[in-house]
Amino acid sequence: MGQTAHVSAVVWTAAVSLAAWLWLLLAQGFFWRTDVRLPTRREPDVWPSVCVVVPARDEAAVLPASLPSLLAQDYPGRAEVFLIDDGSTDGTGELARELAGRQHGLPLTVASPGEPPTGWTGKLWAVRHGIALARACEPEYLLLTDADIAHAPDSLRELVSAAGTGGFDVVSQMARLRVESPWERLVVPAFVYFFAQLYPFRRIGKERAGKKGERRTRTAAAAGGCVLLRSEAAERARIPDAIRHAVIDDVALARAVKDSGGRIWLGLADLVDSVRPYPRLHDLWRMVSRSAYAQLRHNPLVLFGTVTGLTLVYLVPPAAVAVGAVTGSAGAAVLGALAWLVMAGTYVPMLRYYRQPLWLAPLLPFTASLYLLMTVDSAVQHYRGRGAAWKGRTYARPGTVPDEG
Repeated sequence: MGQTAHVSAVVWTAAVSLAAWLWLLLAQGFFWRTDVRLPTRREPDVWPSVCVVVPARDEAAVLPASLPSLLAQDYPGRAEVFLIDDGSTDGTGELARELAGRQHGLPLTVASPGEPPTGWTGKLWAVRHGIALARACEPEYLLLTDADIAHAPDSLRELVSAAGTGGFDVVSQMARLRVESPWERLVVPAFVYFFAQLYPFRRIGKERAGKKGERRTRTAAAAGGCVLLRSEAAERARIPDAIRHAVIDDVALARAVKDSGGRIWLGLADLVDSVRPYPRLHDLWRMVSRSAYAQLRHNPLVLFGTVTGLTLVYLVPPAAVAVGAVTGSAGAAVLGALAWLVMAGTYVPMLRYYRQPLWLAPLLPFTASLYLLMTVDSAVQHYRGRGAAWKGRTYARPGTVPDEG
C-alpha cells in the first residue's frame, strides 16, 4: 500500500510538471522562440550623434578582440568612444590607447573615475563618468557596451535605425555568448534560455495602457552588453544614479526607463558577440552565482520558491520516468516523458541559434540542476558576506547602503 501511495504521488507530481510545461509552452510569451531580432527599421535622413561608453576593469585579455570592432564602426553620423578604465591593474587603459593608435576609426577617449564611493557598483560609477564626459558632445544616443563585446561594422547604424524607426528609448541586444568548450556548450545556451523564460522578449516590446493614459511596457529587461539608450530618456530616468547600487544593472536600467514612461526593446543579436571565454565550469559558476541571489531580491522565501519551481519543472520529469521504469508505473513514465519532451522541444530553437547539436536538448534537466546549485551557492555566499563579488570587489545588498537624494 505504501509503495502504491508513493507511486501515485509521483504520478500526480509528474502531471503537475506536465501542466506547468504546457503553460510555459503556450502562455509565457513564447519565450522559447528565437526569432526576436532587430525590428523593422529604416535609415534616417539625418544620422543622430552617438557616444559609446565602455566601462572596463582588467580587460586587457579581451580588449584586442572587442575595442577595434567599435572603433571600426561604419556609422554615417558623428560618433566617438569613451573607454572608462575602472581601476585596472593589467594595463587596460594603456592597451586601449595603443589599439586606437594602430587604427584610423572613431575617436577614443580613455579616462578613469577613481574608486567608486559607497553605494555605487564599480561598473555604474564608470558608466556615470563616461556619460558625464559624453554630455559635452550632446549626443542624441548613448551606446552602453561591455569591454568583452565585439560589434559587426554595421552594428551601430542598425541599432540607431531600429531605435528611430520604432520610437524606442532603449534598444538592447542579447549578445551571442561564446560557445566553444564542453562546459560552455552545456551551460551557455541554457543561460540565455532561462533569461528569456524570466523575461520573454516578445512581452518587453509590447505596451499596455498605464495610469492617465501613459504607455508602459509589460515586462522590463535589457542585456547589459549592448544597450542603445536615448540621452533624453537617460536624463528622465536618472541613469545611472537611480540604479547606482544595482548588481543586475541591465534589468534595473530597463525598469527605470519604463517607470519614467520610456519604450524598450530587447532581442537576440546577429551582429553582437561576446568574446569572453568561460572554458571551465568554475568560470561559469562564478558568472551565475555572483548575481543569482540578487535576482531573487535576497529573499529566502523567493529562494525557496525558486528551488521548488526548478525541481518541479526540470527535475521531476526525468525522475518520474526513472520511477516509472523501476516500479512499472506507466502513468509516471508517460507523464514524465511527455513533460521531458516538451522541455527538450522548447530548448531546441536556442540550441539552433547557438549552432549546437540537438542531442544536448534532453540534457537540460542536468543543466538546470547545475543552475539550481549555483543559485543556492549564491545565497550561501551572500550570507557569508561574499555575495555579489566580482573582480576584487564585494557589493552590499541594496538597502544596506545610505541612500542619496
